[in-house]
Amino acid sequence: MQDAMFSGLFGALTTEHRMNFIANNLANVNTHGYKRQTLAFKDTMASYAHDEIREPLMNLRSRPLFPEPKNMVRPRIAVSRTDYSQGTMEFTGNALDLAIAGENAFFRINTPKGDFLSRSGHFVLSSDGTMMTPDGHPVSGTGGNIVIPAGTRKVVIGGDGQVSADGVVINQVELVSVDNPQNLEKLGSNLYRPRENVDVAEGDAYGGGARVEQGFIEKANVEVVSEMVNMIEVNRQFEAYQKVMQTADTIDRAMHDKVGKRVG
Repeated sequence: MQDAMFSGLFGALTTEHRMNFIANNLANVNTHGYKRQTLAFKDTMASYAHDEIREPLMNLRSRPLFPEPKNMVRPRIAVSRTDYSQGTMEFTGNALDLAIAGENAFFRINTPKGDFLSRSGHFVLSSDGTMMTPDGHPVSGTGGNIVIPAGTRKVVIGGDGQVSADGVVINQVELVSVDNPQNLEKLGSNLYRPRENVDVAEGDAYGGGARVEQGFIEKANVEVVSEMVNMIEVNRQFEAYQKVMQTADTIDRAMHDKVGKRVG
C-alpha cells in the first residue's frame, strides 16, 4: 500500500500549494491593479521499465509478465501563471488616479533598486510636486520624472498619457508593453520585473492600443465567489487525500499484524 500512501501525500502537497495561491488572491482582492495567480496541474506517470517495451512476440510467452504492466498516476504542479486579464475600473475622481485600459501595458516605476513595472495607478505628489507611488517611488514619464509645477490648479492627463498643468503639456506618462507578460515575476508592492536570465522586449503600449483613464483605479481581477468555491474544493480534496493515507496506513498495520502472528 506504499503507492497509495505516496499518491495521497503528493496529492495533499499539490493542494496545499493551490490553497496558498487562493489565499494570496483573496488577501489582495482590494489591492489596486493586482493580477491573480493560477496553477495548472499534470499527471506524472510512474511506470515499470517493461511498460515501455514493445514486445513483438508477446503471444509466445508461456506466462504473463509479473508484475502486470501498469501506470501509476501522481499529480504534480505543471506551471503557475499570472492572469493579466483586465480588472474592472472604479471611479475615484482623483486627478492622480490612473487606470490602464489594455492588458499588456504597465507603468514604469523608478526605485533605488532599478526600474520596475506596475499596474497600480494610485499616485500621490511629493513635497516638490513629483508624481509618486504611495511607497515614494517616482512614476516615469517619457521626459523623465513627472513633476507638477507649484501652484498648479488643475492637472489633466489624457488617454495618450499627456500630462497638462493648467493647460500646458509638461510630460507624458510612460506606458510599457512587453512581448510576453508571463516572463515577468512579482516582487511585492505591485511591482514586476523580468525573470532571471530572461530577456523581455519592451515597446510603446500606446501604439498597441492601450489608454490611460484619469480619475479611475483598476481593481484586482479576483472574483471572490470563484476563489471561495475553489477554496472549498481544495479543502475537500485535501480531506480526501488524508483519508487515502489513513486507509493505506490502516491496511498496512493490519497486514503487518497478521503476518507477524502467522510467523510467530
